[in-house]
Amino acid sequence: MRLRVLGVLSVLCLVVVFLISGTILTSASRELTQELQINRAASLNRLAQVAFDASADADTARLQREMDTYSGLYGEGIVVRVQQATLHSGDLDAGRSDVQEALSLARLNVSNTALEPLQPFGSGTRIIYRPFGSASQVLGAVVLDVDAGIARQKLRERWLAVGLAALVLAAVLLLGAARVTGWVLRPVQRLNSAVHELESTGRAGRLPEDGPPELRELSRSFTVMARTVSASIAAQRQLIADTSHQLRNPVGALRLRLDLLQLELKTVREYDAAERAMVELERVEEILDGVLKLAAAEHRASEGYLRAAGGLEDHPGRQPVDPYPVLQGEIERAAPLAEQAGCRLVLAPPPQPPALVSCHPAELAQMAAELLNNAIKYAPGATVTAGVQLEGGAVVVEISDDGPGLSAPERASAATRFWRSPQHSSVPGTGLGMTIVGELAAANGGHLVLAEAAPQGLAARVKFPVPAAGQVAFKPGGGGAGA
Repeated sequence: MRLRVLGVLSVLCLVVVFLISGTILTSASRELTQELQINRAASLNRLAQVAFDASADADTARLQREMDTYSGLYGEGIVVRVQQATLHSGDLDAGRSDVQEALSLARLNVSNTALEPLQPFGSGTRIIYRPFGSASQVLGAVVLDVDAGIARQKLRERWLAVGLAALVLAAVLLLGAARVTGWVLRPVQRLNSAVHELESTGRAGRLPEDGPPELRELSRSFTVMARTVSASIAAQRQLIADTSHQLRNPVGALRLRLDLLQLELKTVREYDAAERAMVELERVEEILDGVLKLAAAEHRASEGYLRAAGGLEDHPGRQPVDPYPVLQGEIERAAPLAEQAGCRLVLAPPPQPPALVSCHPAELAQMAAELLNNAIKYAPGATVTAGVQLEGGAVVVEISDDGPGLSAPERASAATRFWRSPQHSSVPGTGLGMTIVGELAAANGGHLVLAEAAPQGLAARVKFPVPAAGQVAFKPGGGGAGA
């Protein structure tokens, strides 16, 4: 937008400079032409008067002296036709066709003392002429060859001065256009950045009030709106977290009462009903745990966005970590659950040299655990492969399986809160696992990508940028080989 506005203003500035320069140069050309024309017309009239006197006295000697003196002084040729003879001085040849044409027209009592407007570059001379005689008789004619070289030189000097002034004016106008563009658009760019920040993090800092009055008012209004929206989002997240936390006590009490109730039940039917109630209660507890984890992950993600935007300082414990030992430890923890589901866990060889990521170790472990649990839960009997690899400028932590997988539309919706695939509706779950992984990945500068595994199945890939050089590597201790 800045380039477009600056481009339009620059074109307008250049057009203004061009019009002003053109007007000044045209005026200079007209002025010098008129000056030369008036001067040469006066000389032509004086020579015509001398020629008239010479024609009346029948003595052309004085006329010839005047013509020679003028030609020697100005370097311009003269041709004078009197009744007795044709006189000339300088380099003007009386036999030239334009001179002959001028003499013929003058004989018809036609004069021409006008000069065409001067141009800065060109060559050649111009002919002016006039007849002389009495009121009823033309006695002769005077033809003057006007040399405009000096006038052209003056015009070129003026063109040079005007050109330099035009360059200075254009530079000043372009600089002013850049300053005005920045003054007008800087608040708009800040507002655009604040909108993206508000969209990503739910927070936005106070916008400085500068620029035109309308944009200052817009900045004030946006700051008030952003604070309201941020407070509303924060209150909503806090309400979800507080509600989930507060529900733990009554849910725990309810579980205790159900346990006591089961001791008093007599019939199988009553016992089965109590078991079903216990299953639903466990589902409620699982959902509450998932909501609490999601609230914490969203809070961390918002901190990650602010840190990337420069709104927060980086956490002192945020040091590069080798994800391979973390992944190895989670594989070991998931081995009993995989054995129950009939899954085989495979840990790919580590990359050489080790690939480091800038991620909190506990959150990296939580992401790996969620992805492993999802693969074991929704792909029973499958082979689940975990590994770390380098792809260009990214470090990828991948957990894939050769189970039924998800279709492309399902993969696009898998990270949505509480979304579950129709084919897994009978499998217990909350639909929050992928959402939690996505938020934690964003909190640590990465992102979650779900792709189709080869030849079949689902590949969950968490991509992290390679840490900047100079950061101190931190490698948590790892366990033994994976299952």
